Amino acid sequence: MREMIRLLVHKKYFHICIMIVMIAIILFTLGIIVLRYNVEGETNMPFNLSKITIISSSEGIDKDSGENKWAFDINQNNDIYMYIEKNKQYTKEEAIKSINITNISVEKQKQKGNIMFYKPDQLSENTIFQNKDENRIDKIEYIGDMESNVQNLKISNQGGIVAFRYANDKIAEYISNDEEINHSNLLKKANVIQEDLTAKLYFNIKIKVESGTEYQADISLDLPVNNVIEEGTTSTEMTELDDIIFKRI
Repeated sequence: MREMIRLLVHKKYFHICIMIVMIAIILFTLGIIVLRYNVEGETNMPFNLSKITIISSSEGIDKDSGENKWAFDINQNNDIYMYIEKNKQYTKEEAIKSINITNISVEKQKQKGNIMFYKPDQLSENTIFQNKDENRIDKIEYIGDMESNVQNLKISNQGGIVAFRYANDKIAEYISNDEEINHSNLLKKANVIQEDLTAKLYFNIKIKVESGTEYQADISLDLPVNNVIEEGTTSTEMTELDDIIFKRI
């Protein structure tokens, strides 16, 4: 028996079989690693997306009312705030270089109104966003700095907030001779229905750190949140973000 084993071990095809088995094991192990990475993504990033806050609202923009007392174009706005925080489990020193939001798109059930994306308004003192032509974007970049300043597109290099607005501009108009107008009721008064507003917002968020590493995730959001037609302004906070997977690029 020992002689047979000795002769077998010295056969060329035996060594080829051993090599094939070893390669198969290595490829299988690599496949498991890749599959796990695709499912889990980065598990120890220097900074994490900890929360997404969405504020949906209605807004009436005055226009020429002619013989009537009031005339408005109605916008339905959705303000998205994303909170980036330092990962306390990450032991190395790191800083945010930039946060980029790209590939913004909308899938809408009913094509009504003008779909627009806006950055924060730099000059406004009372509000973060203004639906103005100079604020329109198709992507947005926040630069890491010593302190956060959302309106100037700066985020603290140790974490902060980035934001942008998805708007249905001129989703409807409303003309009235009422003595007073409650802007919270404009969507309802203009007979806007949920189907006019319902949409899915898609975008990529990329976190770039000073060491040069970049992490990117795909995000999708169902908008608007809650019953904005009845309530005028609604909001939600998302903290369960396990389905948002960041990967190195």
